[in-house]
Amino acid sequence: MSKYTENEENKENRKNKEKTLTRRKLITRAGALGGILLTGCDTDFYVPPKVRPGLMGIADTLTMASQRLLLSGQQLVQEHDISEITKNFPVWNQSNPEDEEYQRLRRGNYVDWQLPVTGLVNQPRSFSLEELKRFPQQTQITSHICEQGWSAIAQWIGAQLLHVLEAAGGVKPEARYVMIDAYGGWYEGYDFFDVVHPQTILAYGMNGKDLPLGNGAPVRLRVERHCGYKQLKFIKSIQVVSSVEGFGRGTGGLNSDFGFHWYAGA
Repeated sequence: MSKYTENEENKENRKNKEKTLTRRKLITRAGALGGILLTGCDTDFYVPPKVRPGLMGIADTLTMASQRLLLSGQQLVQEHDISEITKNFPVWNQSNPEDEEYQRLRRGNYVDWQLPVTGLVNQPRSFSLEELKRFPQQTQITSHICEQGWSAIAQWIGAQLLHVLEAAGGVKPEARYVMIDAYGGWYEGYDFFDVVHPQTILAYGMNGKDLPLGNGAPVRLRVERHCGYKQLKFIKSIQVVSSVEGFGRGTGGLNSDFGFHWYAGA
C-alpha cells in the first residue's frame, strides 16, 4: 500500500461542505438508504439503547443529550498535520485474537477475508478486502483518545461505512443500529447519527501502510467522535438491526454490557 495523501484544497472544501450539514439534511441523506429516520423519534435520539437505573442512567442521558445537541451540525473532528503523527502508536488490549478462523485468515494474508453485511439491508452481501479498497478512499489524520488517559495521532485510510451500506442496497426503514462483530468475541453498536458521519470509516490502512496486526488488521472501525473503546478492531461482520436486545446483555455493546457508557462521544 502506498502512502496516501489528500490535496489540501480538496480537504478544506470537504470540511466546509460537511460543516454545513444540518440534522434535517442528515435525515434526508439517511433516507436515501431506504427511507430510514436516524433515530425513530427525538427521544431515542438523545438516550442510549438501554438506560441504566439510578444516577448513572441520568448521567448517561444528560451526557449523550448535551453532546448530541452540540454536535447536531455533524461537525468534523479535528484533523492533524502528517508531522504530528505519533511514533510507535500504542497497541492496546487485544492485539492478536486467539480465534482459529482469524489465525487462518492471517496466515493467508487475509486474501480470504470477507465482510458480511446483513440484517436490515436491501441487498445483503459480503465484501472482500480488495472490494473494500475499491470504494472511494477516505484519508484522515486524527487523535485516538483512550478512556484510560492516553492519546495518540495516526493517519487512517479506508472506506466510509455509509458507502458500504449503500453498496448493500441501503437500509430498510425500521433500521436503527449497526452492530459490528469482531474476531475475539468483541461487539459494539452504533446509531445512524454516527454511522453516516463522513469520518466514520472502515480503516484498512494506517500511516501509509496496511493496517498492522496490533491495530486491528485487516480492518478496524474509526468512529472519530468516540473514545477508544468504540474503535472496534479485527472486524468480522456488520449487521443492521432495529434493536440491540438480542446482543449480549442488550445494552448495545460488549463494553456497555460490563459498565462502560454506551455513548462514548468525546
